[in-house]
Formats: sequence, structure tokens, C-alpha cells
Amino acid sequence: MDNLVLFNNTTRNKLLNKRKGESKFGQNVQILTSISNIYGQLKNLDVTYVILGLPEDVGVFANLGNTGTSKAWDATLKILLNIQNNQYTKANKVLILGHLDFTNELLEVSKLDNSKKKDIQKAHQIVESIDASVSEIIFQIVSAGKKPIIIGGGHNNAYGNIKGSSLALSKPINVINFDAHSDFRPEEGRHSGNGFSYACSEGFLRNYFIFGLHENYTSANLLKMLDKTKNIKYNTFENLEIRKEIKLKNELELALNYVSTSSFGIEIDCDAIENIPSSAMTPSGFSVNKTRRFLNYFGKHQNATYLHICEAAPTKKSANQIGKLITFLITDFIKANDR
Repeated sequence: MDNLVLFNNTTRNKLLNKRKGESKFGQNVQILTSISNIYGQLKNLDVTYVILGLPEDVGVFANLGNTGTSKAWDATLKILLNIQNNQYTKANKVLILGHLDFTNELLEVSKLDNSKKKDIQKAHQIVESIDASVSEIIFQIVSAGKKPIIIGGGHNNAYGNIKGSSLALSKPINVINFDAHSDFRPEEGRHSGNGFSYACSEGFLRNYFIFGLHENYTSANLLKMLDKTKNIKYNTFENLEIRKEIKLKNELELALNYVSTSSFGIEIDCDAIENIPSSAMTPSGFSVNKTRRFLNYFGKHQNATYLHICEAAPTKKSANQIGKLITFLITDFIKANDR
């Protein structure tokens, strides 16, 4: 992995705020000291969860969204390392691997104009190179028998998560996607809006459930396509939370039954959470607490293979809040899965 930057003691010590009489999460997580043979090192370590950062927003740019998702990883690390280590948070079961360095890709994209067709095509090519890096590292983590916790980045990275997991397990996987959008748009070149359609057509994704689709932001053509694709199920946010035509508890059960028949990934798109700075921030969405309960519900199933939290786009003002939100979600997954 040429672009993997390992999390190390220098970064840890720089970000840790130690306090006498307290043991912080960051003091107790495991780290790797060598970049060689990632698979072998992970295989031999007594950890369950491997945390990986994907600081990029190339896929968001290529999808004409608001960039800024590249900043979520740093915002998360600052908070995550400084929560308490105790019988609930279980830092000793966690390895912080580090992040994939997309500096060159981000620099390349900063020179492009996404109103120009040739620049968009160039961005699509860059997303494909990001896909290759993501799927390779996820393949190694899942092959080693560990559960990746991936902090995005854009939702384009769902493709790499699904492909890497599927190749490691030698079978297609299922996915539950907590999202305002289906991200099942046409295969028109890779971006953050079509990771699932590409993963499906290439045979890496089997059962796909979209939870809380926003009716105002899903085209008629896309709805028709979702309805006629036999391995896709979905519900809408309005159906659940506004008109209350369906019950949340029943839908959670239905969705879990649909995806948990085999290994499945959990995708949490911050666009679905109310008032969270993201690539498509919404004033009407699920609350943070409802999101956490959703994650707890799916995370405790033994077939939960990975967690991906994406699309958060922190500003200087909101970086702490975003870091806290993502940290809550990370630890909710660990607590649920560990039970």
C-alpha cells in the first residue's frame, strides 16, 4: 500500500490530552509499527476492529456536491483519542491503522472545474484510482478476520468497501445504507452517487436496502429502476417519520432480515442526519440519537462485516461536533458488536 500512512506514536502524543487519574482511549488502542505485510500483522494481533481514514472529497466533486468531506478524518481523530477508556469503550480491541493519503489526488482535483465535461471525466478517473486503493486495504483487513471501521470521505468509497469485503470473503455481500439518497445512479463514470450501482453490476453487492430515502431528491426514473431491481428494497424518510405510514420498529426488522442472511456492510451517510454539515446537508432528517439506535440495532448482528461513516463535511466551527458525532457512532458499533 504505497499511500497508506500509519497512525503512529508521534501523532498520538500530539493529539492526546492526558489527565492524571484517567485512561484515555488513544492511550490504549493498538497501532502498527511497520508498513510491510499489513495482512500478516493484523492476522496475528488480538484486535477486532481496525479504524481507517479516507480523507478525500474527489467523488463528491465529481458528483457536483459540496466538498469538505476530506476534513472528517482529522476532526474525528482529535475527539476519538481523548474519550475515556473503560469497560464500555474497549480500546484494547481496537487498532487505529491510519489513513490513505490522497494529497496528490486532491491537488489534481483542485485544478479542475466541475462545470466542464472533460474535467468531470478526469475526476471520474481519479475516483477509480481511489477505488483501487480502498478495495485493496479493505480486502487485507477483512481477509485478516477483522472488522473495518471506515471514516470518509465521500460515499464513492462504498464501492471499495463492498468490493474489498466481497473479494476477501469470496462471495457478494449485502449492505444496509442509512441515507437520504440511493447512490444507485447510472454508471456514467465513478462518483459519490453511484458506488452501489457499480458494485451491484460487477457482482460484489447482492441484497441492498436503502433506509430513509428522501422523496424530494430521488428522480422518477431512479425510483422506477429501484422498484424493478429485484435485489433492492427501500423505505422513505417521509413514509417513516412524516406520514408515519410504516413503523420504524417493523422496518428495522424487515431490513435486518433482508441483509443479515449473509455478511453485510453498514453504511451511514451523514446527509441523512438532521443539521449535520455534510455534502448535502438537510434541515429535515433523522436525529442523531435515532441514528445511533439504528447503528446499535444493526451493529450487534454477528454478520455485520464493516461500518462506513461518510459525507460529513466539517467546517472550522463544526469540527468538534462532527468529531463527537462520528466518535459516538464508532463506539456505538464497537459496543453493539461486542455484545
